Amino acid sequence: MTRRVVVGGVAIGGGEPIVVQSMTNTKTSDIEATVGQIIRLQEAGCEIVRVAVPDFAAAEALPAIKERIAAPLVADVHFDHRLALASIEAGVDKLRLNPGNITDPDRIREVAHAAKAAEIPIRVGANSGSLAESYLDGGRPTAEGMVRSVLDEIALLESHGFDRIVVSLKGTDVRMTVAANRMIAGEVDYPLHIGITEAGTPWEGAIRSAVGLGALLEEGLGDTLRVSLAGDPVEEVRVAYEILRALGLRSRGIDLHVCPTCGRTGIDLVTVADRVRRELADVVDPVKVALMGCVVNGLGEVQEAEVGLVASESQGTIYVDGTPVLVSVPEERLAEEIVRTVRGYLRKQRRTDD
Repeated sequence: MTRRVVVGGVAIGGGEPIVVQSMTNTKTSDIEATVGQIIRLQEAGCEIVRVAVPDFAAAEALPAIKERIAAPLVADVHFDHRLALASIEAGVDKLRLNPGNITDPDRIREVAHAAKAAEIPIRVGANSGSLAESYLDGGRPTAEGMVRSVLDEIALLESHGFDRIVVSLKGTDVRMTVAANRMIAGEVDYPLHIGITEAGTPWEGAIRSAVGLGALLEEGLGDTLRVSLAGDPVEEVRVAYEILRALGLRSRGIDLHVCPTCGRTGIDLVTVADRVRRELADVVDPVKVALMGCVVNGLGEVQEAEVGLVASESQGTIYVDGTPVLVSVPEERLAEEIVRTVRGYLRKQRRTDD
C-alpha cells in the first residue's frame, strides 16, 4: 500500500484504481496540434497526460492547452530548472523531473518550494539512459544505480519539506526495470509510476511492456502506468488497458476474444474480427465479445461472453448471453450484425441500469 497523491483531481496510490497515462508527441508550442492529440487520448481513456517542455515557447503554451482539456496536465522537464518554474507558474497539475539531469541542490530547492506553494506533485523519474555518472557501474546503468538516484532526489525534496512525490524507475531492459521497481518498493511508500522506456514500435513495445508491467502488477506493484510506444500515443492507452484487463485490474471497452483459426474455420474470421474491433473502437462500457471459427471451443466460449459468434461454412450464429439470437447469418453480413448486436446489448444494459 502506497500513500495517496492527487494530480489535478485524479488520485494515485492509496488503494485507488491504477491510473493510465500517456504523453503527447506533438510540439507543445503547437497548441492546436497538442490539444487535438490530448482530446484523442482522453477519448481513448487516458486519465493523465504529459507534455514535453523543452523550451520557454512550450512553457508559454501550457495555460492555453490546460484550459481546453479535461485531463490533468503534467510538464516533462529536463536540464533547465527554470522551465520547471515556468511550468508551475503556468498552472500545470504535476511536474516530472529527471534526477539525472537537474542535479544542482539549490535549483531543486527552488523547484520544490514553488511546487509546494502551488500544491502540485513532483514525479521523480529516473531513466536508465540518463543516470548521472556517479550512479553508473563501469559506465553502465544498473537497477541499484537507478534506486540510489531516486532515493537521493527524494531525500533532497524531503529536506525542503516536500512530500507530494511520485516515483518511477524505467529502463529499456525489462529485467532491470522489474528489479529496480521491486527494490524501490521496499524503500519508500510513495506512489509508483511504472513503465518500460524506449520499448520500441507498437509491436515490440507492446510485448516488452506486457512482460515487464505484467510482472510488476501481478506482484501488486504500480499505482499508475504508461506504455511507451513509438508512434500514435493513443495506442499506448489501448495497450495499457489491455494489460490491465488481462490481470483483472481495469476493464474498458470491447474485450475481444478471437480463436487462432485452423483448417476447421469456415469463414475469413480475421477480417470479421478486424472490422468488429474497428467499428466498436468508440465503446467505453466493458463488454466481452467472443468470435469463434468453429464449434470445437466455440460453444463453450460464447457461454462466457456477452456477445459471441460460432462460425460454420460461409456463415455463423450470433449469441447473446449464451443464447442464439441470429442463426445462419451469411459471412458477408457477420461483422455488421455483430456490431449491431453489441450496440443493442449495451443500450439494453444502460436502460436496465437506469
